[in-house]
Amino acid sequence: MQYGVCNLGIVPIRLEPSDTSEMVTQALYGDIFKVLEQRKKWSRIRFAFDKYEGWIDNKQYLEITETDYKELSQSQIKLSSDLIEFVADASNNLYPIPVGSNLTALKLLNHSFDGHVTSQKNIKSEIINSSFLYLNAPYLWGGKTPFGIDCSGFTQMVYKLNGYKLFRDASQQANQGEALSFIEESEPGDLAFFDNAEGNITHVGIIMEDNHIIHAHGKVRIDRLDHSGIYNTDKNIHTHKLRVIKKII
Repeated sequence: MQYGVCNLGIVPIRLEPSDTSEMVTQALYGDIFKVLEQRKKWSRIRFAFDKYEGWIDNKQYLEITETDYKELSQSQIKLSSDLIEFVADASNNLYPIPVGSNLTALKLLNHSFDGHVTSQKNIKSEIINSSFLYLNAPYLWGGKTPFGIDCSGFTQMVYKLNGYKLFRDASQQANQGEALSFIEESEPGDLAFFDNAEGNITHVGIIMEDNHIIHAHGKVRIDRLDHSGIYNTDKNIHTHKLRVIKKII
């Protein structure tokens, strides 16, 4: 088994080993993973954080030892909390990194960082404060940063910044936590899930106060939430059908 760490700011992870293949998620700086299969130009990987799998360009990560991987896996996660920052190498070359980048591997990569760091579990009310970091970020399938993000990438990163672990996809996140019977039982920071005509969960957002929700749909935006689902006041229609509300924290 081989192991790797993302040593660049934002790296696409593909469904298939090709630059033209669908981006299913992104590796952010400091993410570590197992290398399940290695080819000439591409490697299939499994992230340590959420066990998500995909293909990464071999030029866009650094191989590490099993010992390094285990040490980093067991270390307390330290994340950058600034919207955008830089790490510097020994020659003082700068590498831009987005909010939520993992700084645990700084020493291993021989990089330095002097920005703001978050490393503890926060109280539930901080979930909403963190979500505003991504407000108006454009929707991007597979994205995980304020420069492009999808609905479950948004919820995963907001929870991660506050010390909590969510799976990558909305359908996976819907299996976590405790189901609530009514919107009235929910609190700001709980997750609301929405399904399509076939009954498959395809969307997720974070519940706010006063029957509002923040979610990624076209962009990270705030809409109204009622028993039917998400009501878009710009279009005066319901855009998503409510399936279940989950309390994770």
